[in-house]
Amino acid sequence: MKLSVLGSTGSIGTQTLDVARERGWTVCALAAGKNLDLLDAQIREFRPEQVSVDGMVYAQARERWPQLKVLADPGEVAAFPADVVVNAMSGLLGLAPTRVALEHGQAVALATKEAMVTAAHLIWEAAALGGGRVVPIDSEHTGVYQCLTGEDMGDVAEVILTASGGPFRSGPADLSGVTPAQALKHPSWSMGPKITIDSATLFNKGLEVMECASLYGLPMGQVGVVIHPQSVLHAAVRFRDGSLKAQFGPTDMRLPIAYAVDAAPSGMQRPGDVRGAKRGPQVQNHLAWPMRGTWELLEPDLKRFPCLALAYRAGETGGLAPVALNAADEVAVDAFLNHRIGFTDIPRLLESVLDSTPAGTLTWDSLHDTDRWARAAAGQWVDTKGKVTL
Repeated sequence: MKLSVLGSTGSIGTQTLDVARERGWTVCALAAGKNLDLLDAQIREFRPEQVSVDGMVYAQARERWPQLKVLADPGEVAAFPADVVVNAMSGLLGLAPTRVALEHGQAVALATKEAMVTAAHLIWEAAALGGGRVVPIDSEHTGVYQCLTGEDMGDVAEVILTASGGPFRSGPADLSGVTPAQALKHPSWSMGPKITIDSATLFNKGLEVMECASLYGLPMGQVGVVIHPQSVLHAAVRFRDGSLKAQFGPTDMRLPIAYAVDAAPSGMQRPGDVRGAKRGPQVQNHLAWPMRGTWELLEPDLKRFPCLALAYRAGETGGLAPVALNAADEVAVDAFLNHRIGFTDIPRLLESVLDSTPAGTLTWDSLHDTDRWARAAAGQWVDTKGKVTL
């Protein structure tokens, strides 16, 4: 297997390289941001043919690696011939490289959920245009993928995603005084700060609901969420005859990463075009994982965690609403982490921006225009602490 890894210095990127090391995969290209020290270690170990870095450190990187092709555009890495492009870039920064990879006929293992949340039909158009394929990396979405392998999408009654409930599932009763340090203590997963805060508000699960609907061609109402604190059950599918299939396993992101990479070469070119993976070699440290313990499955509290309800609303509205909500959340999370707004201000800000989002048709241009508008509107809300109506 020959991989290109976009976002190689982030959480999913480094775990992808763990899997590559374990499986003996070749890493032909890397795209990173500004962490040149970590990228240097990756270059020394995997010896890629080319790398890209953030433009702010491009000159420094060229000087540091004169023998290597150094780029300032991750899209060039996405287009570089590989068996699979793993896109682990967060936010809208990962959108353009996803488009480029698919239009160049690449197989994409996609951890950039914003691609399917904000631009689903544009992404599928890119895949159809270039012949590219998509398989999701999230533990929940690869779980759904495994459950749907060999099934007819017409038989699906409901897809069910699980959420740990985050650090505040059972307390404190009043979330208004929650600090960033408390919100960053996720009980199950080790992730970056943005996704960890989104998990604490359940907004990340809302993004996953929108992504799931877009990946598998389902209406939002056919994607459900249950709270599962043990994080052992990752996804389930309920069929029209009443039967259920579920995927569960250890809380180790390297497992869904490995499955997604194995499945990507024969992955989806349109929603719900699910095909199974040719499984890789045994992973000894997980073969002894015990199937024991008590599992809880609970209803999400939408009053306590309104961000999940707002995500459903944006997904059902469609058009530019998911774009605006996603952009507003990035501003809100950054403001919370920098102590500019409180934890419970996050859903208030999101609702204000969503209420004010203009109607329009989703195109590549309108997507970026709406993203800029929503960020400005959210920034104004932060500056005025919500006192000005958007």
